[in-house]
Amino acid sequence: MICKSEDAKSIYFEVIGNLTSHKSLVFLNGLSQTTIAWGFMFPYFEQDYRIIVLDFIFQGQSEKTGDVRDFDQHARDVLSVLDTLSIEKATFIGLSYGSLVAQHLGVNHPQRVDKLCLMSTFAHKTPYYEAIELSWRRALDFGGYGLMLDVMLPFVLGTSYFSHPLIPIELLKAARKDLVDASALGKLMDATQARNDYRSSLTKIKAPTIVIHGRQDALFSVDLGKSVADQIVTSQFVVIENAGHTLNLEEVKLVSETIIKFLKK
Repeated sequence: MICKSEDAKSIYFEVIGNLTSHKSLVFLNGLSQTTIAWGFMFPYFEQDYRIIVLDFIFQGQSEKTGDVRDFDQHARDVLSVLDTLSIEKATFIGLSYGSLVAQHLGVNHPQRVDKLCLMSTFAHKTPYYEAIELSWRRALDFGGYGLMLDVMLPFVLGTSYFSHPLIPIELLKAARKDLVDASALGKLMDATQARNDYRSSLTKIKAPTIVIHGRQDALFSVDLGKSVADQIVTSQFVVIENAGHTLNLEEVKLVSETIIKFLKK
């Protein structure tokens, strides 16, 4: 389905699961992901929850024209989807880039937030992360998304995934290449690069929050995830030992069960 943002951009979204449930979960994609990325987690939630997935502007099947959007704009785009569905309040489950959007929802639109699940998240950058960010951007600019994917995968998949992949690495690469527009991806990366230290803003979040981080995350250290949790008085922090950054493809059962336990508190 398609809805329009406040500036008339087309946003692609899907609604699945228990359509009669009054409990809505909104899953928010990582940087180069699309709605497809959450498929392995759906079976754990679809019986009890109405599930909404969407592609941010510049992702997947959403519009890819226009200027770079900041995370406040992304958050308002998400609310445009909820308004289309007449949903007043939801739980937001965001991974990496999507977790940043979820942070801005919690800060700017608390009345629309039931609970927050922030996975593989951060609120400030380290020199190490900035070096990775630069390498990804150089790869994208000089070799396209194919080269960037080769560079990024060791940072976003834990060592355990390479030993026992849910989706074979070469198949994962092939699928991603067909789904990602390099120019649009660059605009998402620009938004991340321009985002300032957000830690002080996180203290405004009052919704119950869980921060989930993979021990093997080579992109954002566990300390970066912990620093997010430390700023949110209502949060709990959980580390998944045998997982890296891409938690919706790694330790799917354990991650999903951890979220369900949090939701049912």
